[in-house]
Amino acid sequence: MVSPWPSQAPYPKHHFSQFFEETAKRLPDKTAFIGGDEQAYTFGQLWDASRRMARVLQRQANVKKGETTAILAPNCPEYAVALHGSLLAGAKVTTLNPLYREREVEQQLDDADAVIVFVSKMFAPIMEAVKPNLPNVRQVYEIEDVWSIAESEPPDPEPVEIDPERDLAVLPYSSGTTGLPKGVMLTHYNLTSNIRQTIATGLTDESSVLLAFLPFYHIYGLMILLNITLATGSTCLVMPRFDPDQTLKWIEKYKVTDFFVVPPALLALSHHPKLAEHDVSSLRYILSGAAPLPQEVAELGAKRFGCLVTQGYGMTETSPLTNTSPLDALKPGSVGPAVPDTQEKIVHMETGEELPVGETGELLIFGPQVMQGYWKNPEATAETIRPDGWLRSGDIAYMDEDGYVYIVDRAKEMIKYKGYQIAPAEMESVVMEHPAVMDAAVIPKRDFEAGEIPKAFVVLKEGEQASPEEIMAFVAEKVAPYKKLRELEFVESIPKTASGKILRRELIEQERAKSGG
Repeated sequence: MVSPWPSQAPYPKHHFSQFFEETAKRLPDKTAFIGGDEQAYTFGQLWDASRRMARVLQRQANVKKGETTAILAPNCPEYAVALHGSLLAGAKVTTLNPLYREREVEQQLDDADAVIVFVSKMFAPIMEAVKPNLPNVRQVYEIEDVWSIAESEPPDPEPVEIDPERDLAVLPYSSGTTGLPKGVMLTHYNLTSNIRQTIATGLTDESSVLLAFLPFYHIYGLMILLNITLATGSTCLVMPRFDPDQTLKWIEKYKVTDFFVVPPALLALSHHPKLAEHDVSSLRYILSGAAPLPQEVAELGAKRFGCLVTQGYGMTETSPLTNTSPLDALKPGSVGPAVPDTQEKIVHMETGEELPVGETGELLIFGPQVMQGYWKNPEATAETIRPDGWLRSGDIAYMDEDGYVYIVDRAKEMIKYKGYQIAPAEMESVVMEHPAVMDAAVIPKRDFEAGEIPKAFVVLKEGEQASPEEIMAFVAEKVAPYKKLRELEFVESIPKTASGKILRRELIEQERAKSGG
């Protein structure tokens, strides 16, 4: 189906930071970010610090083209300096969830081959604990100090020749369709293309005022908030974490225009007892992403905020945006048509053949924003990207005659808790570490407020005893808080295929039957 927006081809093939440079030269004195302490930072300040930081990395930390830097921090204006300073030095950047515990931080830094880490002071103890196990990490910078660190060098890094279509810019981690978190290889070209596609939808422009509580480590916050600000010349209020009271105050105080959310945040704000006391009339629209938006939540949000509520769709693997609706042509329940120069089709789950309009199957995506593949994982890449270049989304959907896509379910087994992704396989391996556990399976269970919660089915070893609460507490100590098991049920056995693969779909269907859908 044809996108309602005009083609943006040919897509520029240049360094991802170039759009930031152009904005900084055009609007050097305009406020780009306002931090949690309400201090303002201009585009000129941020660009100057990014260039200086690049030279620090090159001259003092000996960063070479293609090496990996990492960021472990909550949202802050300094995130942009660490990100683009690294890119200008020729590195690629992996972003870590600030909720991660030590084992998760160590796993990602090790897998991504990180040599430099920008860490928030509040997480310095975690880095101190894991650094002895990470011999490749040669320098740790506290991200709050990037301004003073950058001042030690002039703003003229050594130029680095990059191939935009081959050289990686960011390496965020996603669980993809199955399994443990994997690095998603996004090139300079992928990201530049998706920025251009996003701007073409008209969602954000130079006059926009954004509010970012969606985490920058996640591709949604990183691209649709942090980098779209740097590309368009809009202004972004940067919140370290979601705070409903502060959110409403800032919408009123700073006249926020474009408001990006996840469904649980929209639900919480729509029910906020003091919402009516705040003037939120500046909002043009609210766009929800990262998880399916229940229609009743969309309707409630539109009623309480008095503005359009729509939803978009994308994946880490697509940089991320692939679908959103024109603001003057919303359709209830749809994530909208494809963004410019993005092809989509619905195919049969078994045969892979394209299905007619209105029929349900797997959504496939093709466009300049599709990743190169999974880092060090050709098998997973081959499972996700077909030989013809089409990306398997792992989502079950149908498309109407206007090209609007409706997400029905997920073929993949990822659990989406309040917009966060949780990999069942990862959780199962943690559960299995408990000395009383013989076997385990973890599935998504539907939950109105959270979207889904992780539920475990556990088989105990013969002669062993443990309570559900004991095992759940054991797991909670080892994983980020959002990954905690919310329910646990003991069973005699876990259903599996002849080859030993867990039949999670069978457990999901049993659970839905028990709870009436």
